[in-house]
Amino acid sequence: MKRFLKRLLFFLLAAMVVYPILTVVSGFILPKQYHPNLKYIRGAYGHMFSRINEAKQTQGPIDVLFLGSSHAYRGFDTRNFPGIRSFNFGSSSQTPLQTKVLLNRYWSGLQPKKVVYEVFPFSFTQDGVESSLDIIANDKNDGNTIEMALVVNNIKIYNTLLFGFANDWLGRNNDFIEPVSKREDTYIPGGFVERTMENFKGERLNDAKWKPKEFQMKTFERNIKFIKEQNAEVILVFAPVTKERYYKFTNLAYFDSVMSAYGNYYDFNKLVSLDDSLHFYDSHHLNQAGVNLFNEKLYEYLK
Repeated sequence: MKRFLKRLLFFLLAAMVVYPILTVVSGFILPKQYHPNLKYIRGAYGHMFSRINEAKQTQGPIDVLFLGSSHAYRGFDTRNFPGIRSFNFGSSSQTPLQTKVLLNRYWSGLQPKKVVYEVFPFSFTQDGVESSLDIIANDKNDGNTIEMALVVNNIKIYNTLLFGFANDWLGRNNDFIEPVSKREDTYIPGGFVERTMENFKGERLNDAKWKPKEFQMKTFERNIKFIKEQNAEVILVFAPVTKERYYKFTNLAYFDSVMSAYGNYYDFNKLVSLDDSLHFYDSHHLNQAGVNLFNEKLYEYLK
């Protein structure tokens, strides 16, 4: 029995050394299709690399910091708020977990006086894998990303984080430059991504009930507490979605009541009049015409 336990212990120790090495080496030399549980894409969809690079060079204090999912970086056009110095730190599928990482890393540099925190119901129901991968690949990794990975607890996150640390240490991406324009998207200084004008043509959607994950809600509470402890005002915003999607939520009143408990909360689906086919490019993202109308209304609140 002792002999078996010794061999088992040796195997486990060897695996702890060999596995990270194999993971990193395979990421360097093998095509992507051969390591499906490692997804490291610098400069991927959403221009997160450009946004983070600009945030590092931005000196606060700024007036307004925008946070949230793609509805943030595609919905808050920093050009539409004259006289307000703002920065948009949205990211694709950003959940409260990734918001926490960004707040910890960049608050002291940006020093915002006010935070507009975009709250989309689905952001609280996701595990955060997609947005975690986005941050790991497009920013330097540290204790914040380790903590995030442990909470998400996904093999793809662990493998990508190992590969990310190796890339950071070797400086393999030091010369990377992300194109300003990629397909339909153009990065606008200040963090906004402008999309080529398109119109929503309809989509079949199912009813959806808001059931937030407990760890996401707890992290959201910590984020709100952190912002308020910095003596900054926080405004929670439900950005416009199509009526086709909005009325598929079966317990919106409950979502509204929960959000309202954390401070100033505005559901702009009720505050601005938009047309599904004219002002959106899909069921929950505004096109530029919709962005301009939404921002015009939001500007009244920010002023």
